[in-house]
Amino acid sequence: MSIETISLSGRKKVVSNKDMTFLERLYLVAIVKGLFITVKHLFRKKVTIHYPEQVREMSPVYRGQHMLKRDEQGRENCTACGLCALSCPAEAITMKAAERKPDEKHLYREEKYAEIYEINMLRCIFCGLCEEACPKDAIYLTTSKVLVPANYNREDFIFGKDKLVMPLEMAMKNAQLKNAN
Repeated sequence: MSIETISLSGRKKVVSNKDMTFLERLYLVAIVKGLFITVKHLFRKKVTIHYPEQVREMSPVYRGQHMLKRDEQGRENCTACGLCALSCPAEAITMKAAERKPDEKHLYREEKYAEIYEINMLRCIFCGLCEEACPKDAIYLTTSKVLVPANYNREDFIFGKDKLVMPLEMAMKNAQLKNAN
């Protein structure tokens, strides 16, 4: 068996270098085929939406911006275990753990808390593995359409606790909804 006859994919085609006929050289058949495709697309439904007036439906598995949860008393859920940082395939999460002081019981639930919690949004791939790995249900990806605002500085894409922690009003509202149910 020679190398010319071996085909690993099984799709090997023999190409000939024959001369084109007069009709083929005019390219009329190719032009008519292209025009037919264009006319066919004229009568299809348009896929473009007029954004401010119309809003596209989001997928049910959509994952938006990260948020660090608080409990019903407004304390942070994160205990700085580091499982979210370990599970992140892009290595976008960094944190530094600290011990809770006696006068900080109203701020943190556990003895340990995340003193520094940062997510590099340039590296994040929004996979949701950090959300699945968290044993305390402290981090989740929201369904809001707000993602990462455009900017010129790389430092502005590193979200710290100031941008990630759930606002206190939202935590209180969630607690009221949970108690009502």
